[in-house]
Amino acid sequence: MRRAPIRSSPRSGRDPDAGPRLVDRPCPPHRCGPGRGFAFLGTTYTAVRPGLSDRLARLKRGPQIVTGKDAAQIIFRAGIGPGASVAEAGSGSGALTLVLAHAVGPTGSVVSYDRRADFLRAARANAAAAGWAERIRFVERDVVVEGLDATELDAVVLDLPEPWQVVAAARAALAPGGYLVTYSPTYNQLERSVREMRSAGFGPVDAEEVLVRALHVGEGGTRPDFEMLGHTGFLAFGRRRG
Repeated sequence: MRRAPIRSSPRSGRDPDAGPRLVDRPCPPHRCGPGRGFAFLGTTYTAVRPGLSDRLARLKRGPQIVTGKDAAQIIFRAGIGPGASVAEAGSGSGALTLVLAHAVGPTGSVVSYDRRADFLRAARANAAAAGWAERIRFVERDVVVEGLDATELDAVVLDLPEPWQVVAAARAALAPGGYLVTYSPTYNQLERSVREMRSAGFGPVDAEEVLVRALHVGEGGTRPDFEMLGHTGFLAFGRRRG
């Protein structure tokens, strides 16, 4: 018996306006096909293929991850799509790694660097669980000291404590016109990264922060949520010139 992402039916007793609820339950192999319904402990479920957000929700975490709101902006701003060749420094738990692998598709490739073997083991396991391990090459390497061993890349993403120390190495690994992205939790890190990117000839270099606020939608009573997913990190973007 395998496990499959399944959604509960409104007849399970929940508020029908709340929509389906993603849960993880044992599902008989002959009944796990997408769209197939079955009952479990008195609740009716429908099996569905997991989306990217479902995979990230079930991610086995270790270090802090790059959240979906920031990962989506990285994909959009860096123009990462099917067939792209991308590298990231700072594998962590592999959340951004999976987003990159999803974006480049089966014809693209991702190189993920981390100097810690335990982080790489966790990221590899998450990539294997998603079924995208063949798109990703994990490398145990201190890029601050050794640089990147990939070349002619379309994009490089740095999620490191001191990303400015790798800007020159990232430039050497990028193809002309390739994108460099840094992810930094603090203003000081952002300032030093942007300064180094501009000095290294990237341009135009700009920075931004992504904020997400959920809405409670009800007839005649729609309002913003009292809580929001606010600051997680600052993003800086630049393109290699020449």
